[in-house]
Amino acid sequence: MGHVGSYVWELRQKVGSRQLLLPGAQVLVLRTDGAALLQRRTDNGLWELPAGACEPGQSFAGAAAAELFEEAGIQADPDGLVALASLSDPKLHQLEYPNGDRVHAFALCFVLEGWDGTVTPEESEVEEIGFFPLTQIPAPAHPPTVEVLRLFELYRRTGVFQAR
Repeated sequence: MGHVGSYVWELRQKVGSRQLLLPGAQVLVLRTDGAALLQRRTDNGLWELPAGACEPGQSFAGAAAAELFEEAGIQADPDGLVALASLSDPKLHQLEYPNGDRVHAFALCFVLEGWDGTVTPEESEVEEIGFFPLTQIPAPAHPPTVEVLRLFELYRRTGVFQAR
C-alpha cells in the first residue's frame, strides 16, 4: 500500500504535521553472499532499509513483510523474519519528513538472511535500490539505518536481541 489511503495518511488528514507516535518495522535483507539491501528514498535522498508503519490489525512481522513487498517486490513469510532489535530512541528515531510531517517511530527490526532473487523497487518511494557489503554502505545513509546495522552486528556477535 502506498502512503495515500494508509492509516497514517488518514491520521494526517485530521492532525496535520503534528508529531505522531508510530509503530513500524524495518527489514535487513541479506543476500546469500552477505550483501545488504538498501534503497534510496525519493523524498530525501537518504539510503535506508525497507521500512514502514503498521496498519490496523497488522503485526510487526506482518508490517515488515508488507513493506518489503511494497518497496522492493520481495515476498517474505512473516514467520521467516527474525527479530533482532527494537529502535525507539527519540534521539535517533524522531523524524521530520520534507513535507513537515513529524513522527517518533518505534520499530521492530528484522533480518531475512540468505535471500536470493530479483528486486522490483516501488518507483514513487524508491529512487534507487541495490545490495551493498555491510562495510560499504552508501552515503548519505539514514541515521536510524546506520544504528540498525550496528545493532545487527551486536546481535550477530552475541545472539542477544538488542533494544535501543
